[in-house]
Amino acid sequence: MRFLPVSSNALLVELADLDQTLALLASLQRDPVHGVAELVPAARTILVHFRPWATGADALVRAIAARDLSQRVERGNTSIEIPVRYDGEDLAEVAQWLGITPEEVVRRHTGSEYTVAFTGFAPGFAYLSGGDPSLDVPRRRTPRTRIPAGAVGLAGTFSGVYPKASPGGWQIIGTTPLAMWDLGREPPALLQPGYRVRFVDMATLDGAVDTATESGVDEPVRTAVPAVAARSEGGSAARSAARSASLKVKGTGLQTVFQDLGRHGMAGQGVSASGALDRAALRMANRLVGNRSDSPALETVGGGLQLQSQGETVLAVTGADAPLTVCTEDGRQWRVPTHQAVALADGDTLSVGQPAAGARCYVAARGGFAVAPVLGSCATDTLAGIGPAPLSVGDALAVLPARAGAVVGMPEQLAVDLPSVERDVVLDVVLGPRTDWFTAESVARLAAQRWQVTPQSNRVGLRLTGDVPLERAVTGELSSEGTVPGALQVPPSGQPILFLADHPLTGGYPVIGAVAPHHLDRAGQVPVGAWLRFHPIGPFETLQPSAD
Repeated sequence: MRFLPVSSNALLVELADLDQTLALLASLQRDPVHGVAELVPAARTILVHFRPWATGADALVRAIAARDLSQRVERGNTSIEIPVRYDGEDLAEVAQWLGITPEEVVRRHTGSEYTVAFTGFAPGFAYLSGGDPSLDVPRRRTPRTRIPAGAVGLAGTFSGVYPKASPGGWQIIGTTPLAMWDLGREPPALLQPGYRVRFVDMATLDGAVDTATESGVDEPVRTAVPAVAARSEGGSAARSAARSASLKVKGTGLQTVFQDLGRHGMAGQGVSASGALDRAALRMANRLVGNRSDSPALETVGGGLQLQSQGETVLAVTGADAPLTVCTEDGRQWRVPTHQAVALADGDTLSVGQPAAGARCYVAARGGFAVAPVLGSCATDTLAGIGPAPLSVGDALAVLPARAGAVVGMPEQLAVDLPSVERDVVLDVVLGPRTDWFTAESVARLAAQRWQVTPQSNRVGLRLTGDVPLERAVTGELSSEGTVPGALQVPPSGQPILFLADHPLTGGYPVIGAVAPHHLDRAGQVPVGAWLRFHPIGPFETLQPSAD
């Protein structure tokens, strides 16, 4: 085993092959190590998230290094057949790469049984191992910006099916009508670790195939159920709420979504945590109106959000330094401060202006919003498409009655030194896990050079550009491995992407470092156009097992 730093609350265990990875995963699941929060397995690595107040990297390395990896993991008994229409746009190129005919590619792909090794990248995306060893092809040099749902692809020795339309770099050889991810199914992911999988050529079958065979039982194909907020016009949570008040959406700005502290512990389904980008601001907004600090609130980027009170409500807006205006139905208006509770009468409209510093504001309503959780959280994951839908003009958001004894909090102070376009934003960085994949000059350049946030940035990540791109010392292909919020992933362009809360669970480009957890809220407030500087808080060093 090789132990690599990831962040102050995560490390990466690198192993020789997939068999060792699965053996270690089984051991850690069977006999958990104290302080471990979540495990994200991949082809040759396991990302270990841990609670720093409960354990440390040294203790984890000692405990994990002592595990026995000699025991092979048995595959499960559940079998899934996936019908495929072999019409993929890369089929001919894959055949040419392998020196065989397209028909032979299909024969080999359908002639072997696969096993679900692990999940990642996106909800329901399963990495399938154990197929014909000759089907070993590299990812595309330039990933596509959109691959359709149901696309069947190859990458390295793995096969997989895209659960939803998304960018991707796998070689596409066909499509399937089966839904890989369906919130109406329990569990939502069709393919679970350990399942056996066979691909079936639909051209050899009579009629259209529309069933998945699981342990001999036919299960109709279902289309994923869109997750929408339970608003006053529908939804069980809204109907059951005592609707004493609501907020009518008069304007959404660039984007406004529901967020809480995220859906943790869902890595086995290929689901990352998501949640508020500025967690401290979300907690503060809820405290100010007397809610639990982890209650759902609205996260809005830039200016333009307008909420009209239907009945009497109490709101608080925190996060970015944005002007707030209250306007009555008869046209009177006045400014109100952020970071304190604001009472609205029936018909009053609260408007959030363009921030002078910071990027995102959080709006909490006293009593909380009547919004239905999805997979245990009300967070909207914009990459995975999980959670309440983004707000639209005309939506009516039901507000629950305040709980007994809930106390409105005293006014708070605006965060000191919010990020802005006026001066460089400095973020602390932990180097690793793949710092040694880059030249020494590039590692130095990461800290010495300014990086500007481009307009292509969003909740998935900040896309950065610098005068001189980062260059790799190792040019080979990296097997997919787990990533953390704050990871600085470097694609072939050499321009880093700073992953935020809606980042993919796994990724196939090397990560040179990660923003330290204590600066993640700050990273979530960086506006487009701002300049970043990265400050490594220590050298890159592999973690070594030490004696007790």
